[in-house]
Amino acid sequence: MSFNIDEITGILKQQIEGYEQTIDIAEVGTVVSVGDGIARVYGLEKVAYLELLSLPHDVYGIALNLEEDSVGVVLLGEVSKIKEGDTVKRTRRIIEVPVGDAMLGRVVDSLGRAIDGKGPIDTSEANPVERIAPGVVYRQPVNEPLQTGIKAIDAMIPIGRGQRELIIGDRQTGKTAIAIDTIINQKGKDVICIYVAVGQKQSTIAQVVKTLEENGALSYTVIVAAAAAEPATMQYLAPFSGCAIGEHFRDKGQHVLCIYDDLSKHAAAYREISLLLRRPPGREAFPGDVFFLHSRLLERAAKMRESYVIVKEGAADDVTTGVDGEVYHGVPGHEAAEAKIKELGGGHEMRVLPGTGGSLTALPVIETQAGDISTYIPTNVISITDGQIFLETDLFHSGIRPAINAGLSVSRVGGNAQIGAMRKVAGTLRLELAQFRELQAFAQFGSDLDKSTQAQLNRGHRLQELLKQPQYTPLEVESQVFIIFAGTHGYLDSIPVEKIGDFERKLTEFIQGSHPQILETLRAEKKLSDELAEQIKAAIGDFSERFKATLEG
Repeated sequence: MSFNIDEITGILKQQIEGYEQTIDIAEVGTVVSVGDGIARVYGLEKVAYLELLSLPHDVYGIALNLEEDSVGVVLLGEVSKIKEGDTVKRTRRIIEVPVGDAMLGRVVDSLGRAIDGKGPIDTSEANPVERIAPGVVYRQPVNEPLQTGIKAIDAMIPIGRGQRELIIGDRQTGKTAIAIDTIINQKGKDVICIYVAVGQKQSTIAQVVKTLEENGALSYTVIVAAAAAEPATMQYLAPFSGCAIGEHFRDKGQHVLCIYDDLSKHAAAYREISLLLRRPPGREAFPGDVFFLHSRLLERAAKMRESYVIVKEGAADDVTTGVDGEVYHGVPGHEAAEAKIKELGGGHEMRVLPGTGGSLTALPVIETQAGDISTYIPTNVISITDGQIFLETDLFHSGIRPAINAGLSVSRVGGNAQIGAMRKVAGTLRLELAQFRELQAFAQFGSDLDKSTQAQLNRGHRLQELLKQPQYTPLEVESQVFIIFAGTHGYLDSIPVEKIGDFERKLTEFIQGSHPQILETLRAEKKLSDELAEQIKAAIGDFSERFKATLEG
């Protein structure tokens, strides 16, 4: 009997034609042990750090510990349903969060799911929660003010777009109040705000949402909430999710303000996860990488350059040299970049790194214990940020609100984050307040003070009173310039201290009603010319005389 090879091949082909079987090649592992929201999984040899893993009962996990013989996984969802022997599958996706305009005005959890009862969020875009911070060639120096509307901050500790400024102080000293005032002040200024609440009571978060809604600020704000009742995993993820949502707007060329309230609780949640994963504890039981945890979050704050950059093909995105050892900058637009490449000869295998001009400003909050800023987490975050606003309990209880300690507070960006007019009028303010605090302490021990010392003390008392500000009443920077001008130029020296608040309020109303053109000039020019300074002097002098007359009458 002879066999026809072609015939057999044809029959086999015919039999297997149209036979489709999808082979499940997903790598799987097995839960070896589970407890406290942590699972130890055997297998998954090729799993990636921070990869999302699929478990039974719609539970997900994140691969955090990649060990030689097992993987440490933190669980998200109804963790009580997971038991030993359950199958764990790779998703090949790094954990990500939904982003886009649909997020605005919503309250979401750490995974970007709506928790405000307004229905699902309709967006198809997503960003990974962890991203490498933009390289140095993508950035430009911080030189554009982010106005908080708080006189003491905008005058003495200015914040710029793209800066990282720490708000630090004991509990109940007004840290969140500063953050909320700053969000309210962004109304009409084309700034998207992200408020991340970590480890707070749900009632507190609800109060923040209500306040923002009442002040018309919720429409441009996203609230990422990981309340105290949430698992440590959700509290650990929340700031990174908030940052990822903000980066979407930053990369579109918009300006974003991210507030992390607060990173002390975030560090505690990370410590809990790390200890459960059996990572060795270090100082104050925090793991050794807690500094890296906060630095990789806060480094993502940046002021992006507005121009393109041309570099050699294959060069890293954060190179400091490009074509022929030079980095070529230009105005936005693809045509301008192509023209530059042509001008350079076009044979350098070049590529263009685009510029957006957007920014992401970070305001992390840290809670201290008894005002001690030398403990582990405060010192870590102070060294990562570009300055700090220190709130003092004693000042708060003595009625000075916001309770900002001008001596320990600093902005390392300084005058670059102020408009020229504010820089000019507030230049002496910090020094005068610092001298006043020293003299105040000294004057307690002596009764006979010379006239110049008495004058300094009188001026200091009035400046201190002038910088007080009620909650949820941020001021436009033009009005602040007028108020601080009046204080530093001696117009308040003869006004009784208890009448300073009244003077300030009526001065603002007077200027808005009688001299709106000066405010318009300040708003447009942002500088204080000699001519404008004379107009301001005349206006304040006129009002001052009227105010004194009403006091005497």
